[in-house]
Amino acid sequence: MNTRTHYDVAIIGAGMSGLAAGIRLAHFGKKVCIFERHNAVGGLNSFYSLEGRKYDVGLHAMTNFVKPGVKGTPLTKLLRQLRIDRDEFALCEQKQSRIAFGPRGETSLRFTNDFSVFESEVAARFPAQIDGFRRLVQHVRTYDDVSLDAKAESARAVVRHHIHNQLLEDMLFCPVMYYGSAQERDMEFGQFVIMFKALFLEGFARPFEGVRVILRVLQEKYRQAGGERRMKCGVQRITAEGDRATALVLDDGSEVTADHVISSVGAPETERLMSDQLEPVGARTDVCTTPVGRLSFVETITVLNRQPAALGWGDDTIIFFNDSAEFHYEQPPGQVDVRSGVICFPNNFDYGPGRELAEGWFRCTCLANYAQWANLEEEDYLADKARWFAAVQDSAKRFLPALPTPDALANGTVATDMFTPRTITKFTGHFGGAIYGSPQKHRQGRTALRNVYLCGTDQGFLGIVGAMLSGISMANFHVLKGK
Repeated sequence: MNTRTHYDVAIIGAGMSGLAAGIRLAHFGKKVCIFERHNAVGGLNSFYSLEGRKYDVGLHAMTNFVKPGVKGTPLTKLLRQLRIDRDEFALCEQKQSRIAFGPRGETSLRFTNDFSVFESEVAARFPAQIDGFRRLVQHVRTYDDVSLDAKAESARAVVRHHIHNQLLEDMLFCPVMYYGSAQERDMEFGQFVIMFKALFLEGFARPFEGVRVILRVLQEKYRQAGGERRMKCGVQRITAEGDRATALVLDDGSEVTADHVISSVGAPETERLMSDQLEPVGARTDVCTTPVGRLSFVETITVLNRQPAALGWGDDTIIFFNDSAEFHYEQPPGQVDVRSGVICFPNNFDYGPGRELAEGWFRCTCLANYAQWANLEEEDYLADKARWFAAVQDSAKRFLPALPTPDALANGTVATDMFTPRTITKFTGHFGGAIYGSPQKHRQGRTALRNVYLCGTDQGFLGIVGAMLSGISMANFHVLKGK
C-alpha cells in the first residue's frame, strides 16, 4: 500500500518514457512515484487480453537495433543508463522489410539491418540519384539529432537539396513518417534524422514474446531500484502557486506533492492538467496552447491458425505501402485512408532454428480521422469497424504475394480485432487520438510551470527506444543535472 504523500519526483503516465524516467531517478536515490490511470503499463506500446489471447498494441518492431559490441548508439546508451543487459530484452532481428509504391507495389526498395542492402537497392532502382542519396546519408550520420537546442528546419527541403526524384523522396519519407511523425506532409529535419537512423542505419528487432518482455524488464528494474507505482490512479489536475506546481490532485480527490513533476501524457494533455479552466477528463482541448495532433490510425489484427509463410507471406517482416502517384501523409477527409499504410508480420523475425510463434499474425495500419469516429453510436461504430476492416485488408493484400487460393486467408483466420482513433483516446487520453502527439515538440521538455517537465512523444524523441531515452534525458537534464 502506497501511503506517502510527498515525493522528490512524481511521474504522470506509465508508458515507456515514464518508466525509463522512473528507473533513472530511482537509481540515484530519488523518491519517485509513477501515477497511471489504467491497469496496465506501456501506454501506446502495451498489450491486452481478449478471449484468452494476448494482443500487442503499438509495437510492430523495436527500432534502433544494433548488434552486440556496437557502441555509441541510442540502444547502447539506453541499456547503460537503465542498467539493463541486452540479453534481458532478448531481441530477434527482422528478416527483411520493404517500401512498396505503385498500384501493386511495382517499385520496391528492400532493406534489412544491414544498411548496405538498402543502399544497393536505391542504386539499382534510382541510379541517377545514388550520389545524392549518399550525400544525404552522410549528412544524416553527422547531424546532432539529440541536441536539445537544435533549430527547426524542413526535412523535405533538406532532402530535396540532395535528391531530385519525387518518387524516391516519398519512398524515404513514408516509413519515417508512419513510424514517428506528428506533422502532416513534412517533418522537422532532426526528427527525420532520428527515424532514418532508427529504421535504416540501425534496424528492427522484436522479443519472441513481444512487447511484454520489454515491459517486464522495465517494471522489474523500477521495482528493484525502489520506485513506487500507483495503478488505476490517474492525475486529475496539477495545482500551482505562481510559476510552480504545488500538488497533484488524483482521480479519487486526494492530493500528493512533489518537488518535480514529469508528465509523459503529452503537451496539450499536460496543459489541460495545469489549466484553471478544467472540465472532466478529456472534455476540453481549447485551453491548450500546444496544437493537438491531427494524425491518428486504425489497425486491423488477424490471427491465423498457420504461419504467414503458408500463405506465401513468409519473406517480409514489415511493408510500407502506397498506391498513389504521390504519398499523402495527412489527416484523411473520411474515416480511413487506405491508399497507404503499414503491414507487419510478427512471425517474420529471425527467432532461430525451429522457433516460431504458435499462431500467425497479420497486422495492417492506415491513417484515420478521429472526428469521423469519435461520436458514433455504438451500432454505427461496430458497423464501420467491420466495413473498414475489410477495406484495409483488401488494400494491403495488393502489396503481398497472391494467396494460394482466394479463400486461404478467410479459412486460416481464427480471430480478429481492430483499434480505431477512439480506442487510442480511451486508453491513452491522447486528444484527437493522436498517436504521435502534437506537431509542436518541446525539446527541452519545459512547460509553463518551472518544476513540471514533458517526456515522451511531445518532448521530441521518437520510437520505443527514443521514448525511453526521452525519459532518461529529461530526468538527467531537469532533476539529476549531469549525474
